[in-house]
Amino acid sequence: MAILDEEFLAKLERLRLVVRRRAAGGVRGERRSRRRGLGSEFSDYRDYALGDDPRAIDWNIYARLDRLFIKLFLEEEDLRVHILIDRSASMRFGDPDKFDYARRLAAALGYVALLGGDCVAIASLGEDARELVRPSRGRACLWRMLDALERIEPDGGTDLAAGARAYAYARPGRGLAILISDLLDPGGFEGALRALLAGRREVFLFHILSPQEIDPRLAGDLRLIDAEATGEVDVTISAPLLARYRRTLAGFRESVRRFALARGITEVFASTRVPFDRLILESLRRLGVLA
Repeated sequence: MAILDEEFLAKLERLRLVVRRRAAGGVRGERRSRRRGLGSEFSDYRDYALGDDPRAIDWNIYARLDRLFIKLFLEEEDLRVHILIDRSASMRFGDPDKFDYARRLAAALGYVALLGGDCVAIASLGEDARELVRPSRGRACLWRMLDALERIEPDGGTDLAAGARAYAYARPGRGLAILISDLLDPGGFEGALRALLAGRREVFLFHILSPQEIDPRLAGDLRLIDAEATGEVDVTISAPLLARYRRTLAGFRESVRRFALARGITEVFASTRVPFDRLILESLRRLGVLA
């Protein structure tokens, strides 16, 4: 089954990523910056000075006032969009499956960015960073992006901080970093987000959990096996234990929310129970991530 079908791709063509910060890239593109120059959106006037480009002179004003003024425009710059998907073994859990949900989200966001004229790169994070799609732009990159996402599978443990640091070192500079993860990392989630914020990047965090993790329906004597290690533990599931689990999860989610809010990170929590098309076409538009 394809990650995104043609009918859904057609719906994505009307959307665009909403970025709060002015993010500079390497070439002129379609994102407005505060820098004034010869862009396409008028900003202001100033007096003509020797050496200015004569093409920027407003000859209509000259005809009325007999003075030379230069028209100033907002420069438009290329946005670098870095999409990072957690490929650790814990992502292959749940019904619906977290990893399939995450890579469909990565594909949809990547496609919207490509249509907006942005430069898109995709990598997977586990205990390191593996580049899947080098920085590319244009609709022609779509099929290469979808193929790369279809071929990866979750494996190994989680060290999001190490993977994010390695990626940020390999791809420095400003832009937008999008992390899609369950954040189930023994070392914590904070280091990864700090690494992505370095270099004045804007960060979008998509925190994805399955319904079985949010509200487990378990009872009796069970053996729980760690998906990313060799550990296992025998437990007796009781109502007090489930209540404590739910309190712990609520505390974890609140710590993620507070960390993101304090640092200007756009954080979106999603259960895979939410239909994927509704998340993209309704929820992300309502939250201001897409427009």
